[in-house]
Amino acid sequence: MGGFIPILAAVVVLILGVFIAITIMGRSKGIGDDGSGKKSKGRDAILKDVNKRLAQNPHDLQALTALGNLYYKEEAWDDAYKTYEILMEIAPGHQDANLFEINLHYGISALKKGLQNEAYKGLSAARALKQDNFEVNFNLGVLEFQKKSYEKAIQLLQQARTQDPENPAALRYLGHAFFKLKKYREAMNFIRKAIEIAPDDKESLYTLAECYYDANQVDQALKIFSHLRPDPVMGPKASLFAGTINMNQHQEEKAILDFEIGLKHQSIKPDVLLELKYRLATLFLKRQEIGKALVHLKDIQSINASYKDVNILIGKYQELNANKNLQIFLMAPSADFVALCRKVVMSFYTKAKTKITNIAVNKNEWADILADVDTSKWSDTVMFRFIRTPGSIGELIMRDFHSHLKDAKAGKGICITVGTFSDEAKRFTEARLIDLIEKDRLSAILNNVDAKAAAAAPAKKK
Repeated sequence: MGGFIPILAAVVVLILGVFIAITIMGRSKGIGDDGSGKKSKGRDAILKDVNKRLAQNPHDLQALTALGNLYYKEEAWDDAYKTYEILMEIAPGHQDANLFEINLHYGISALKKGLQNEAYKGLSAARALKQDNFEVNFNLGVLEFQKKSYEKAIQLLQQARTQDPENPAALRYLGHAFFKLKKYREAMNFIRKAIEIAPDDKESLYTLAECYYDANQVDQALKIFSHLRPDPVMGPKASLFAGTINMNQHQEEKAILDFEIGLKHQSIKPDVLLELKYRLATLFLKRQEIGKALVHLKDIQSINASYKDVNILIGKYQELNANKNLQIFLMAPSADFVALCRKVVMSFYTKAKTKITNIAVNKNEWADILADVDTSKWSDTVMFRFIRTPGSIGELIMRDFHSHLKDAKAGKGICITVGTFSDEAKRFTEARLIDLIEKDRLSAILNNVDAKAAAAAPAKKK
């Protein structure tokens, strides 16, 4: 009796549901009306018969089975699940019950509703009764895939293929399962077949491109990602991948276009949005388009202030954007960097005659400029070293600079860095005629160097 009352209550609810469905259909379109004015006599007859039989016997197996089959065919998964839930309780007591079909339909209805435990219960019971059924093996395979049990999913889906070798859904899930296991060759084989049968499957096309990428077939991957860029769903991720490939191949213009196409989409997942903006910003920084880069970096900061090194980049490049000469000092080609250093040397001592006698550039790291300086109080040869690499400058570089001073017979040295000097470097220069200029003082010098150079120009003409 303990189990009978809940079942009876569920059947009563089901009967009421059938009455309501018939009433609503009768009032709106006429019972069985499919919207075109035609009557669906089979459906009406089923509902009428079911209603009559369940009113007489709430445990009528045939009536419940007919109702369950109707809902199942119509893909009314909520109603189908409720009906088969009742059948799962009462069917074992009936010899003529189709236990395989009841368990199968119960399991699939539960799977469609996202009820994994119930789906596993029904499908496993159905498979125990019949192991060579496509629907059983396929849906159990899908369930294992959803549970991330990819090895089990592959076994079941391979069995499903013995009943239907060209089923696109089975091929698709097999391909995606192999991809999840990083077995890219096998994944490509199945996904390509699935796409041939169902070419509109954009998610599988995207996964195929990922397989190509992970298998180092980058050109094929890029073709697919580029093709998917306009897609409203896969487009943002495809644009990110395409841009990354082009960026790695030093195709900066193409990469910028890819990222900008991705950002034009209306619906972008937050993680993809942040990475599109970040990579686009890094490209703009590389091209010294700092203003454009800062726009995207500040957008990222407003969304996620702790994203990667965004705060550091904003702090660094915001200053550069405001100080054009500092930007040249750090990022410009060597010729522009040396030209700026010349201006600093020529304007470093006020009311002095300065003549540059030698310039030496060490790769792209620093420049040494030797100059004869003549003031009203003293005259000497001064060597300037401009270090453009940021960070802390140590004692070894100071020893190298001191050695160059002695070789050039310079009486004084001035070492200028965009970074800082270590304590050891400072101690080394204390007893030597070397002045150290760090970033803060350098920024002030660079802010004023153009004005000083302009003021000194007329004096030269005189």
